[in-house]
Amino acid sequence: MEPEAPAAAAHPLSSDPLTAIRRTSALDTVRARISLAVDLGLLAPGERLPNVRATASALGVGEITVRRAFGALEREGVVHRRPGRNGGTFIADRPRHHTVAETAAYREDSARVRRLIDERTVLEAGFGHFAALRVDGGTLAGLDRAIAAMDDATTWAEFHAADRGFHSTVVRGAGLPDACAMYEQVTGELYRYFLPYSMDYLRVSNQEHKDIRAALAAQDGPLAARLLSAHAAELHRTMYMGLSDRAEDR
Repeated sequence: MEPEAPAAAAHPLSSDPLTAIRRTSALDTVRARISLAVDLGLLAPGERLPNVRATASALGVGEITVRRAFGALEREGVVHRRPGRNGGTFIADRPRHHTVAETAAYREDSARVRRLIDERTVLEAGFGHFAALRVDGGTLAGLDRAIAAMDDATTWAEFHAADRGFHSTVVRGAGLPDACAMYEQVTGELYRYFLPYSMDYLRVSNQEHKDIRAALAAQDGPLAARLLSAHAAELHRTMYMGLSDRAEDR
Protein backbone atom coordinates (compact mmCIF):
# COMPACT_ATOMS: atom_id res chain seq x y z
CA MET A 1 0.00 0.00 0.00
CA GLU A 2 1.40 3.36 -1.03
CA PRO A 3 1.92 5.94 1.71
CA GLU A 4 -0.65 8.68 1.85
CA ALA A 5 0.41 11.90 0.21
CA PRO A 6 0.89 14.74 2.68
CA ALA A 7 -1.95 17.21 2.82
CA ALA A 8 -1.37 20.21 0.61
CA ALA A 9 -0.32 23.29 2.52
CA ALA A 10 -2.84 26.08 2.56
CA HIS A 11 -2.21 28.59 -0.19
CA PRO A 12 -0.71 31.75 1.29
CA LEU A 13 -3.43 33.79 -0.38
CA SER A 14 -6.21 31.82 1.29
CA SER A 15 -8.58 33.94 3.35
CA ASP A 16 -7.99 33.44 7.04
CA PRO A 17 -11.27 33.59 8.98
CA LEU A 18 -9.35 34.18 12.20
CA THR A 19 -7.71 37.46 11.18
CA ALA A 20 -8.60 40.30 13.52
CA ILE A 21 -10.18 42.37 10.76
CA ARG A 22 -12.58 39.56 9.89
CA ARG A 23 -13.81 39.52 13.47
CA THR A 24 -14.69 43.22 13.24
CA SER A 25 -18.10 44.40 12.04
CA ALA A 26 -18.45 46.53 8.90
CA LEU A 27 -19.56 49.48 11.01
CA ASP A 28 -16.52 49.23 13.27
CA THR A 29 -14.09 48.85 10.38
CA VAL A 30 -15.27 52.21 8.99
CA ARG A 31 -14.89 53.81 12.41
CA ALA A 32 -11.46 52.25 12.84
CA ARG A 33 -10.13 53.19 9.40
CA ILE A 34 -11.09 56.84 9.69
CA SER A 35 -10.00 57.10 13.33
CA LEU A 36 -6.66 55.43 12.58
CA ALA A 37 -6.06 57.77 9.63
CA VAL A 38 -6.63 60.69 12.01
CA ASP A 39 -4.33 59.17 14.66
CA LEU A 40 -1.57 58.84 12.07
CA GLY A 41 -1.99 62.32 10.63
CA LEU A 42 -3.18 61.00 7.26
CA LEU A 43 -6.35 63.07 7.66
CA ALA A 44 -5.90 66.59 9.00
CA PRO A 45 -8.17 68.57 11.35
CA GLY A 46 -10.88 70.33 9.37
CA GLU A 47 -10.47 68.07 6.33
CA ARG A 48 -13.72 67.25 4.61
CA LEU A 49 -14.57 63.59 4.14
CA PRO A 50 -16.11 62.30 0.90
CA ASN A 51 -19.89 62.03 0.83
CA VAL A 52 -21.60 58.90 2.10
CA ARG A 53 -21.90 57.24 -1.30
CA ALA A 54 -18.24 57.79 -2.24
CA THR A 55 -17.00 56.68 1.18
CA ALA A 56 -19.12 53.53 1.03
CA SER A 57 -17.74 52.67 -2.41
CA ALA A 58 -14.12 53.32 -1.39
CA LEU A 59 -14.35 51.27 1.80
CA GLY A 60 -16.48 48.48 0.36
CA VAL A 61 -19.47 48.85 2.69
CA GLY A 62 -23.07 49.98 2.46
CA GLU A 63 -24.20 53.59 2.68
CA ILE A 64 -26.25 52.93 5.83
CA THR A 65 -23.10 51.57 7.48
CA VAL A 66 -21.20 54.77 6.61
CA ARG A 67 -23.98 56.99 7.96
CA ARG A 68 -24.00 55.07 11.23
CA ALA A 69 -20.19 55.19 11.40
CA PHE A 70 -20.14 58.96 10.83
CA GLY A 71 -22.68 59.38 13.63
CA ALA A 72 -20.61 57.25 16.00
CA LEU A 73 -17.39 59.09 15.11
CA GLU A 74 -19.08 62.41 15.81
CA ARG A 75 -20.13 61.22 19.25
CA GLU A 76 -16.57 60.03 19.82
CA GLY A 77 -15.13 63.43 18.93
CA VAL A 78 -13.30 62.35 15.79
CA VAL A 79 -15.47 64.17 13.24
CA HIS A 80 -18.15 66.82 13.21
CA ARG A 81 -20.99 67.29 10.75
CA ARG A 82 -22.30 70.54 9.33
CA PRO A 83 -25.79 70.81 7.86
CA GLY A 84 -26.70 72.83 4.80
CA ARG A 85 -25.56 73.24 1.24
CA ASN A 86 -21.89 73.64 2.15
CA GLY A 87 -22.08 71.10 4.92
CA GLY A 88 -20.80 67.58 5.19
CA THR A 89 -18.64 65.52 7.49
CA PHE A 90 -15.29 66.98 8.55
CA ILE A 91 -12.44 65.87 10.76
CA ALA A 92 -12.90 67.73 14.03
CA ASP A 93 -10.76 70.82 14.58
CA ARG A 94 -9.28 69.11 17.64
CA PRO A 95 -10.07 65.44 17.02
CA ARG A 96 -9.85 62.96 19.84
CA HIS A 97 -7.21 60.27 19.36
CA HIS A 98 -7.25 56.57 20.28
CA THR A 99 -10.97 56.63 21.00
CA VAL A 100 -11.90 53.71 18.71
CA ALA A 101 -10.77 50.45 20.27
CA GLU A 102 -11.32 48.54 17.02
CA THR A 103 -8.20 50.12 15.50
CA ALA A 104 -6.35 47.37 17.38
CA ALA A 105 -7.57 44.88 14.75
CA TYR A 106 -5.48 46.63 12.12
CA ARG A 107 -2.38 46.53 14.26
CA GLU A 108 -2.96 42.86 15.10
CA ASP A 109 -3.00 42.04 11.39
CA SER A 110 0.13 44.05 10.55
CA ALA A 111 2.22 40.97 9.63
CA ARG A 112 -0.52 39.77 7.29
CA VAL A 113 -0.72 43.18 5.64
CA ARG A 114 3.02 43.34 5.12
CA ARG A 115 2.89 39.93 3.43
CA LEU A 116 0.07 41.10 1.16
CA ILE A 117 2.11 44.17 0.22
CA ASP A 118 5.10 41.95 -0.64
CA GLU A 119 2.91 39.69 -2.77
CA ARG A 120 1.47 42.68 -4.58
CA THR A 121 4.96 44.08 -5.14
CA VAL A 122 6.13 40.85 -6.81
CA LEU A 123 3.04 40.67 -9.00
CA GLU A 124 3.18 44.35 -9.99
CA ALA A 125 6.76 43.95 -11.20
CA GLY A 126 5.88 40.99 -13.39
CA PHE A 127 2.80 42.61 -14.83
CA GLY A 128 4.73 45.78 -15.58
CA HIS A 129 7.39 43.90 -17.50
CA PHE A 130 4.92 42.03 -19.71
CA ALA A 131 2.62 45.02 -20.16
CA ALA A 132 5.57 46.99 -21.58
CA LEU A 133 6.25 44.23 -24.10
CA ARG A 134 2.61 44.11 -25.22
CA VAL A 135 1.54 47.73 -24.78
CA ASP A 136 -0.96 49.12 -27.27
CA GLY A 137 -2.96 52.29 -27.79
CA GLY A 138 -5.92 51.04 -25.80
CA THR A 139 -3.81 50.36 -22.72
CA LEU A 140 -2.11 53.75 -22.90
CA ALA A 141 -5.45 55.51 -23.35
CA GLY A 142 -6.82 53.72 -20.29
CA LEU A 143 -3.80 54.77 -18.26
CA ASP A 144 -4.18 58.36 -19.42
CA ARG A 145 -7.84 58.43 -18.33
CA ALA A 146 -6.94 57.08 -14.90
CA ILE A 147 -4.08 59.56 -14.46
CA ALA A 148 -6.32 62.47 -15.46
CA ALA A 149 -8.99 61.31 -13.03
CA MET A 150 -6.43 61.18 -10.22
CA ASP A 151 -5.21 64.69 -11.11
CA ASP A 152 -8.82 65.93 -10.98
CA ALA A 153 -9.83 64.02 -7.83
CA THR A 154 -10.95 66.18 -4.92
CA THR A 155 -11.29 63.39 -2.33
CA TRP A 156 -9.32 60.29 -1.43
CA ALA A 157 -12.33 58.17 -2.43
CA GLU A 158 -12.26 59.51 -6.00
CA PHE A 159 -8.49 59.07 -6.17
CA HIS A 160 -8.71 55.52 -4.84
CA ALA A 161 -11.20 54.53 -7.55
CA ALA A 162 -8.99 55.96 -10.31
CA ASP A 163 -5.88 54.39 -8.79
CA ARG A 164 -7.52 50.97 -8.89
CA GLY A 165 -8.41 51.62 -12.52
CA PHE A 166 -4.81 52.49 -13.37
CA HIS A 167 -3.37 49.33 -11.89
CA SER A 168 -6.11 47.15 -13.36
CA THR A 169 -5.28 48.55 -16.79
CA VAL A 170 -1.61 47.60 -16.35
CA VAL A 171 -2.60 44.12 -15.21
CA ARG A 172 -4.93 43.56 -18.17
CA GLY A 173 -2.30 44.92 -20.53
CA ALA A 174 0.12 42.18 -19.48
CA GLY A 175 -2.09 39.60 -21.19
CA LEU A 176 -1.87 37.01 -18.38
CA PRO A 177 -5.47 36.23 -17.43
CA ASP A 178 -4.66 33.37 -15.05
CA ALA A 179 -2.25 35.57 -13.09
CA CYS A 180 -4.89 38.32 -12.99
CA ALA A 181 -7.01 36.18 -10.67
CA MET A 182 -4.12 35.92 -8.20
CA TYR A 183 -3.58 39.69 -8.35
CA GLU A 184 -7.26 40.38 -7.75
CA GLN A 185 -7.20 38.09 -4.72
CA VAL A 186 -4.16 39.82 -3.23
CA THR A 187 -5.44 43.34 -3.83
CA GLY A 188 -8.94 42.41 -2.69
CA GLU A 189 -7.53 41.29 0.66
CA LEU A 190 -5.20 44.30 0.88
CA TYR A 191 -7.99 46.78 0.17
CA ARG A 192 -9.71 45.57 3.35
CA TYR A 193 -6.97 47.48 5.16
CA PHE A 194 -7.03 50.57 2.96
CA LEU A 195 -6.90 53.83 4.93
CA PRO A 196 -7.82 57.32 3.75
CA TYR A 197 -4.81 59.40 2.69
CA SER A 198 -4.34 63.14 2.49
CA MET A 199 -4.92 64.61 -0.96
CA ASP A 200 -1.55 66.38 -0.85
CA TYR A 201 0.23 63.03 -0.60
CA LEU A 202 -1.95 61.41 -3.24
CA ARG A 203 -1.40 64.19 -5.77
CA VAL A 204 2.36 63.82 -5.40
CA SER A 205 2.10 60.04 -5.75
CA ASN A 206 0.35 60.44 -9.10
CA GLN A 207 3.69 61.48 -10.58
CA GLU A 208 4.77 57.87 -10.05
CA HIS A 209 1.85 56.75 -12.21
CA LYS A 210 2.97 59.14 -14.95
CA ASP A 211 6.52 57.74 -14.81
CA ILE A 212 5.15 54.19 -15.05
CA ARG A 213 3.03 55.17 -18.04
CA ALA A 214 6.09 56.67 -19.77
CA ALA A 215 8.10 53.47 -19.22
CA LEU A 216 5.30 51.37 -20.65
CA ALA A 217 4.95 53.66 -23.67
CA ALA A 218 8.70 53.31 -24.28
CA GLN A 219 8.30 49.52 -24.03
CA ASP A 220 11.00 49.48 -21.37
CA GLY A 221 10.04 46.35 -19.44
CA PRO A 222 12.82 46.42 -16.83
CA LEU A 223 12.16 50.07 -15.98
CA ALA A 224 8.39 49.55 -15.80
CA ALA A 225 8.95 46.57 -13.50
CA ARG A 226 11.25 48.56 -11.20
CA LEU A 227 8.88 51.53 -11.03
CA LEU A 228 5.83 49.41 -10.30
CA SER A 229 7.70 47.38 -7.71
CA ALA A 230 8.89 50.51 -5.91
CA HIS A 231 5.42 52.05 -6.14
CA ALA A 232 3.83 49.03 -4.46
CA ALA A 233 6.60 48.63 -1.89
CA GLU A 234 6.06 52.24 -0.78
CA LEU A 235 3.00 50.97 1.07
CA HIS A 236 5.36 49.58 3.70
CA ARG A 237 6.27 53.15 4.61
CA THR A 238 2.96 54.91 4.16
CA MET A 239 0.42 52.45 5.53
CA TYR A 240 -0.32 52.57 9.23
CA MET A 241 2.22 49.92 10.24
CA GLY A 242 5.08 52.17 9.17
CA LEU A 243 3.64 55.08 11.10
CA SER A 244 2.74 53.28 14.30
CA ASP A 245 5.45 55.03 16.30
CA ARG A 246 3.94 58.39 15.44
CA ALA A 247 0.56 57.19 16.59
CA GLU A 248 1.92 55.98 19.92
CA ASP A 249 3.50 59.38 20.55
CA ARG A 250 0.19 61.21 20.32
